[in-house]
Amino acid sequence: MKSFSFLDAHTHVQFAAYDGDRDAVVDRALKNGVRFVNIGTQRDTSENAIALAGKHDGVYATVGLHPTHTTRSYHDIDELGGGEMKKTLVSEGEEFDYEYYKKMAQHPKVVAIGECGLDYFHFNECEPRETQIQKQKDVFVAHMKLASEVGKPLMIHCREAIPDLISIFHEQRSLSTCNVDNPGIMHFFSGTIDEAKELLELGFSFTFAGVITFPPPKGKTIGNYDELIRFLPLDRILSETDAPYVAPVPYRGKRNEPAYVIEVVKKLAQLKNISTEEMADNIAKNAKRVLGI
Repeated sequence: MKSFSFLDAHTHVQFAAYDGDRDAVVDRALKNGVRFVNIGTQRDTSENAIALAGKHDGVYATVGLHPTHTTRSYHDIDELGGGEMKKTLVSEGEEFDYEYYKKMAQHPKVVAIGECGLDYFHFNECEPRETQIQKQKDVFVAHMKLASEVGKPLMIHCREAIPDLISIFHEQRSLSTCNVDNPGIMHFFSGTIDEAKELLELGFSFTFAGVITFPPPKGKTIGNYDELIRFLPLDRILSETDAPYVAPVPYRGKRNEPAYVIEVVKKLAQLKNISTEEMADNIAKNAKRVLGI
């Protein structure tokens, strides 16, 4: 069995951005001791995540419907491909097929349900916002029920909607329709310390990506994430890339990939005032507890 030192808990190597060199990207990660979790964002990308995970030791998958794909959305060529002409088109929203996702979720390489959640930043102009928000909430609750049924944690995307997400979790906990002991991971968490406190009490863990390596904003002496990461306990932190997006320094501006998660782990270690090796070891323990890997 190959030895892995690092974890990218949230990446998208099955996306169209890697169609030209996917095997090389996977090889670079594995040769650098990086195992990674390919995150599904809709039906096709979930299927492709499973297919890729099935080919490699150290590669895992999740299955889910991203909140922005529950209604019409901008066509992301990095995700879906299609060339320059697709920049002006939109993708139709997908209906969440519970039984189909349940079947995918039972694959042994699937370690979480998602990317799912709420996104109040991206809305289309074809439907009222209230309608889109309600659709996101309904689909998110369906993911919560699926995660509880199959006994796997959630991989959550939440943008500008944390109060609603917390409210939904309290409601579903009271109905016993969510996983209380291991609810899941807040991916690319960008909330406040007070919001983090509430989510910690609910049992969540948090992943951080390359943005934490960026220099402080103009006029500030610390990065936007520094205080939050210093506040969070070590046993609730994991590393990610969210590749192909948001590459860390020194790769900023380039297409991201799982091998670059090492730079994220280095920055997390610096902020927690421990060695890179100790940070990586803690992340591995957290991945075992939360994701079972």
